[in-house]
Amino acid sequence: MGLQLPAAFKERMKSLLRESYEDFIASYGHDPHGGIRVNTLKISVDDMLELSPWQLKPIPWCGTGFYTGPGDRPGKHPYYHAGLYYIQEPSAMAPVELLGVKPGDKVLDLCAAPGGKSTQIAAKLQGEGLLVSNDLNQERTKALAKNLELYGVRNGVVLQEHPERIAASFPAFFDKILVDAPCSGEGMFRKDEDMVRQWTSDSPDKYAAMQRDILKSAAGMLKPGGRIVYSTCTFSPEENEAIIAEFLMEHAHFRVEPPAASGMFAPGETGWIREHMAEPDKIPDEVLEQAKHTARLWPHLIEGEGHFVAVLQHDGSETDEPGVLRAAIGGRPAEGERLNGKGKHKPERNAGALKKGKAAKKSAATDQTAAPLEAYGQFLRDHLAFTPDGFTIVFGQHVYQSPLPPGALDGLKVVRPGWYMGDAKNGRFVPAHPLATALHPREFCRVLQLSSESGEAVRYLKGETLDIDVERIRRREGVAPKGYVLLCIDGYSAGFGKWQDGMLKNEYPAGWRWTSA
Repeated sequence: MGLQLPAAFKERMKSLLRESYEDFIASYGHDPHGGIRVNTLKISVDDMLELSPWQLKPIPWCGTGFYTGPGDRPGKHPYYHAGLYYIQEPSAMAPVELLGVKPGDKVLDLCAAPGGKSTQIAAKLQGEGLLVSNDLNQERTKALAKNLELYGVRNGVVLQEHPERIAASFPAFFDKILVDAPCSGEGMFRKDEDMVRQWTSDSPDKYAAMQRDILKSAAGMLKPGGRIVYSTCTFSPEENEAIIAEFLMEHAHFRVEPPAASGMFAPGETGWIREHMAEPDKIPDEVLEQAKHTARLWPHLIEGEGHFVAVLQHDGSETDEPGVLRAAIGGRPAEGERLNGKGKHKPERNAGALKKGKAAKKSAATDQTAAPLEAYGQFLRDHLAFTPDGFTIVFGQHVYQSPLPPGALDGLKVVRPGWYMGDAKNGRFVPAHPLATALHPREFCRVLQLSSESGEAVRYLKGETLDIDVERIRRREGVAPKGYVLLCIDGYSAGFGKWQDGMLKNEYPAGWRWTSA
């Protein structure tokens, strides 16, 4: 076996697995399993299976997930750049499946980067409700935002905040919360040898302290009757069952719900806690029984890497804190109300009593947004066949459609307040790439179809200018061929171009371009 596992790790696993230990160790001699998850915001599973150039095998616990073969390279195909699927480790698809997301839910992905589970949540929302995706790492939030944009998410917000700060703004607000917690990463050793090199014997204890705080913040943001799914990609009971047991002791309104896919997964390991945790007698027997309802995905029992999942269901008891913004979602604040820095409704004071300085600032802000809004509105009327949902928000030149009303995110570090539509520059509106990737061909005034097999799609993805006959541009009645065109690969949106006199100027962003040979 080429992978050298730390001796301390192997000793811990022996004490945890006992008679299954040899099977577990043998699994490290097998290649990791690759997988893709179909992006049903853009394409149905049946249509993806018909288009797929690979032989795909269903992943049992995810209806939109499929195993790929050892020689498959789904990241090197135009369909990846069209956002038709997300490349994801198969076990990592389980937590969102157990979250039970439905269209219209308000969902928080608290530790979201690089975005695989957020795109999975977004697909289940089907453009309805709200997705807030958060991560503390600045570089990782860039990847998070890009993945959400590539996969055509319209109702998402991206934050870079501490969980407790989000909790202060959104108490008792979300229907579903995913806590894919930072962890020691033991379950990823076979897939990523860097995780092995970074692991130390005190890694589980270091991460456990962080996990407790994150889960506590999540509980404060959940609506009565809501659901939290806590997951890790580690084997350590200190970061898994022990965290859940402690949480249950402090939160009487929660219970662990057995996962729907319990027949495929192993139950939680609570015997180890009794033998190794400090003062185990302080954990009541009924709490440990609840912890057994958690799920473990062992690499020697399934076709996937190591994972832990706990479904925490709230019993519906009302909390003292009303849900923030509950009345505002799906509609603007009532007349005479505004949103303060924490997002709560608060009656506006008599406008006549405002100081002149405040009134002047408000007037100046209105003047600064008037021109961008006018240019944006004209672009929508000229180019789109529908009116985008949500609230229009202007930051400088940038224009967004947000699922949250203005002011709801005040005081928080916002990476994306919503669907990035474009920039208003010198009295005209320049559409952004995320606008294109979230559109369906029927929604734009000019559409050009490119074939993945002809080489033309790859040339576009590389940023090349294309020679295109006017007859190929499908457009609405009365629309001239000159102007912005939505480029589609085999029928699915990939980006914008600008057509004039037989030439298509490439608008595909430089940072997104195809770089392989």
